[in-house]
Amino acid sequence: MNGTSLRGPGPIDIAFTVNGEATSVRVPPRRTLLDTLRQSLALTGTKRVCDEGTCGACTVIVDGRPIYSCMTLAVACEGKAIETIEGLAKDGELHPVQRAFIDADAFQCGFCTPGQIMSVVALLRGTAAPTEDEVRRAVAGNLCRCGAYQGIVAAGVSAGRRKQR
Repeated sequence: MNGTSLRGPGPIDIAFTVNGEATSVRVPPRRTLLDTLRQSLALTGTKRVCDEGTCGACTVIVDGRPIYSCMTLAVACEGKAIETIEGLAKDGELHPVQRAFIDADAFQCGFCTPGQIMSVVALLRGTAAPTEDEVRRAVAGNLCRCGAYQGIVAAGVSAGRRKQR
């Protein structure tokens, strides 16, 4: 052997901002952002479902863009701003998108809801009053096995209207 470990490189320290707070963690280089959020930071609102980037349940916002955290290495987020579902409510008040999802009854089992909400939040930051088609496109990468899409789209449009007030 030439002195390298058969297990690969050891854990490394990374720093980023999560929900507005500077955070540093020590993780193996191949750990996903999803696993880092859930295991290292106990932020379990971000869900693991497919673990291959096809369902969107693990959607978080990184530097303003929605991403699948199961397909993103934590080390790739060094120095970036990460937002999870846990960071949306402020001072005991739900985020307008969260409130719109409740009002529109936009979930059934609720497992996909955090990813759906994060996708709509990202959309509303760039499109103040989205159309139904724009909401559909924004959540196209988020699978709802219960079929609550009508409510999800209605919630996205409603949240845009609320934001305008």
